[in-house]
Amino acid sequence: MEGGGRKVKVCALQFACTDDVSTNVATAERLVRAAHEKGAQIILIQELFEGYYFCQAQREDFFNRAKPYNGHPTITRMQQLAKELGVVLPISFFEEANNAHYNSISIIDADGTDLGLYRKSHIPDGPGYQEKFYFNPGDTGFEVFDTKYGKIGVAICWDQWFPEAARAMVLQGAEVLLYPTAIGSEPQDQGLDSREHWRRVMQGHAGANLVPLVACNRIGKETIETEHGNSEITFYGNSFIAGPTGEIVASAGDKEEAVLLAEFDLDKIKSKRHSWGVFRDRRPDLYKVLLTLDGRT
Repeated sequence: MEGGGRKVKVCALQFACTDDVSTNVATAERLVRAAHEKGAQIILIQELFEGYYFCQAQREDFFNRAKPYNGHPTITRMQQLAKELGVVLPISFFEEANNAHYNSISIIDADGTDLGLYRKSHIPDGPGYQEKFYFNPGDTGFEVFDTKYGKIGVAICWDQWFPEAARAMVLQGAEVLLYPTAIGSEPQDQGLDSREHWRRVMQGHAGANLVPLVACNRIGKETIETEHGNSEITFYGNSFIAGPTGEIVASAGDKEEAVLLAEFDLDKIKSKRHSWGVFRDRRPDLYKVLLTLDGRT
């Protein structure tokens, strides 16, 4: 975009995970450094990238993968990396908080400061994606983090299907939306391919709120031993960056590692968002039905 406003270069990473934490963290660091070399300032790493997507199974031993937020070794390492490179890094992890467990993300600013925590609000429960066994519903609410390069709203995977989450973050001032993800094939129906639906929903969030959006997903085939035999998911990647009208400006395929980048002028987009009128003409007094489950007020 042209103009003299606040410009930011955002990035989505995409890679296949092993089930070894050190290997995956090293891969993430390698790709963060590659993105930084290309000028990226806000770099998004995929959901739960420290290992396989373990939620294919309901297993007690997988709770051993959780660690407390404070002193988390991967967060600490990424704080050092963010400070060294001067980049913003949202870091997804499996959080243990006393007897509660969350699918969480720590937002690290460009000086290495931890700006705070978001805990995934919407927890799925279906074949291959049995997250309710592991995760409590998040209690942080939807948040906006004021980073060196702009205000960002970060939600996680299943959150991306809910327009209320995107709107809540933008109402609080988010200038860019970010969604780290783990999504792929459906073990119960190999013919079901949600990738285009997945992308279109988030393109709608970008267009409806007139903000850029970054979505990243893993790739590769992962097999998890379950109580009923092996379960297998092929993660379809297709990470992308959308502009403020929902247009795709950068996109990855379904098999290759990727470092996607796009630059946006946040002030120019802000002017367009204000002049478009969708936030001027909102009617919160008429939206009470959204606070119900059955549509009855």
